[in-house]
Amino acid sequence: MTHAAQSARPPLQIAITTGEPAGVGPELTVQALAGAAVHWPQAQFTVLGDSALLAERAQAVGVDWAALLADGKRVGVQHHALGAPSLAGKLDAANGRYVLDLLDSAIDGAAAGTFDAIVTAPLQKSTINDAGVPFTGHTEYLAERTHTPRVVMMLAGTGKRPLRVALATTHLPLKDVSAALSIESILETLRIIDHDLRHHFGLPAPRILVTGLNPHAGENGYLGREEIEVITPALKLANAQGIDARGPYPADTLFQPRYLEQADCVLAMFHDQGLPVLKYATFGEGINVTLGLPIIRTSVDHGTALDLAGTGRADSGSLIAAIETAVSMAQHRRAD
Repeated sequence: MTHAAQSARPPLQIAITTGEPAGVGPELTVQALAGAAVHWPQAQFTVLGDSALLAERAQAVGVDWAALLADGKRVGVQHHALGAPSLAGKLDAANGRYVLDLLDSAIDGAAAGTFDAIVTAPLQKSTINDAGVPFTGHTEYLAERTHTPRVVMMLAGTGKRPLRVALATTHLPLKDVSAALSIESILETLRIIDHDLRHHFGLPAPRILVTGLNPHAGENGYLGREEIEVITPALKLANAQGIDARGPYPADTLFQPRYLEQADCVLAMFHDQGLPVLKYATFGEGINVTLGLPIIRTSVDHGTALDLAGTGRADSGSLIAAIETAVSMAQHRRAD
């Protein structure tokens, strides 16, 4: 495709939900978008949130929000009224349904094709639950709302060769992890990772390294048999389907440059097996991507940071990286 043909294509439409109003989400959003025209000229952004709250937080962190909106070409606001006035750092259950309303509108817009991708600022699970709505997290809610039977949580760093870590299980007590793993579940997780890395990240032949569950990857069955009875059979089936998945490797030695140089993604068996390494290496610049959805969704790698809300001291690096990835994924999907 010629450059002229590319430039003639309509801009990508990216939705950003501002999350918990008492947290850092609103201010990080306005800070991140202050350079939107320079950083992402191929995209237009719709910010979902309370207009007055966004203006207030923009003023607090020194962003000329009115001037950014006045351009009318790069950034717009889809106004949703707060359930109650919001003070930085002070949670209020009256705003729990407001937060879900932002997310629902973004999901509906993406499903309808209005948005090419959504980026989510952090929310507070307790506020939503206190509002009377059972809620375990963005990932699970997105799966439920899009009727997706299996999704995969993947966190990633930035850079020329980003570290990507996906999870075979997510928010489970450690005692329940082994029972949640099966040959079928690991195989389906590998299929999702392989598919999305090809079609949304532009990797023609993804290489996936897979951890064991037990110390030393079970040490030939002496420290557990999940590697022998579950993980290895799943890898053999994946290989037979053309998926380059290797392992299982001991998790305590896998995260070394000599192994990671051969990988596009690591699949860890449980949350705290893979994510401590990822967050140590990339915190503040890492992102969360939900794989397997019919829509594109990225997010930050941190929480609401109530102690920093309204102070201007929160770092927008993770949200900027999440926006960058959403734009890139949407471009790959458009070109696919």
